[in-house]
Amino acid sequence: MDLLTVMTWPLIACLTLPWLLVYLGLHVVQRQIIFVDLALAQVAALGTCAAMLAGCDLHSWQSYAWSAAFTLVGAMIFTLTRHRHPRVPQEALIGVVYVVAAAAGILILTQTTGGKEELQRSLVGELLVVPPDEVLKTIALFAVIGVVHYRFRRQFLAISQDSAAAGRSGSSVAWWDFLFYLLFGFVVTSFVHLGGVLLTFSYLIVPAVCATYLADSWRGRLAAGWGVATLASLISLGLTPKLDLPIGATIVCVLGLLLVLVAITARFRRPKPIST
Repeated sequence: MDLLTVMTWPLIACLTLPWLLVYLGLHVVQRQIIFVDLALAQVAALGTCAAMLAGCDLHSWQSYAWSAAFTLVGAMIFTLTRHRHPRVPQEALIGVVYVVAAAAGILILTQTTGGKEELQRSLVGELLVVPPDEVLKTIALFAVIGVVHYRFRRQFLAISQDSAAAGRSGSSVAWWDFLFYLLFGFVVTSFVHLGGVLLTFSYLIVPAVCATYLADSWRGRLAAGWGVATLASLISLGLTPKLDLPIGATIVCVLGLLLVLVAITARFRRPKPIST
């Protein structure tokens, strides 16, 4: 199998899927719940572990259903624990969900054949060997969710920017929050199956943080985030075959390096309030 054949589907996945992750990452940064994506990604991975324990094939629809069900529960938890004046910060509860899901996943994998390999896969993914039909299905799912977000973009953005003001204007904050987390959960579940927990978190947060440094408007940040994600993907896909590196970990490290460079550059510009 030649190099071009091996890298074709990882290239397609890395250039067509992160756009939605970047968009959702901007919402997460606005909401100041940075680790919600990492927690949901770990919950999705826990669902996959449970599916393996039940005897399901890793790439079967049953495995995806297990992950989606676990993520749905996580979305409900995060919706119910978001309050205007909480006694306990939601970020603390998100952290608890993450560590418990991670520990539970490890416990489950110790009871399954190939648990060590699955633990590594859940962290760094398997983009180089992922089936093409799974990439295509994920692209289709992202397109549908992207249409929903575009249709209701004003409601989602209003709640991300100021949920209290959105509530006073008559918007059902709890409903839109739940819909946001539900769609977010489906996105995370799908991408964890392709790229693993670490790459999912990195694509969601690092480009969004870079974009916040580089641009002031929502559209500007979206464009900047997409540019950072695309650049990191292309650099990493160029380095991976030459240096024989794992693709997921390489993208994460390149994204981290780009964030350092952007943060240094940002010291020379004055930030402005975000606008649409």
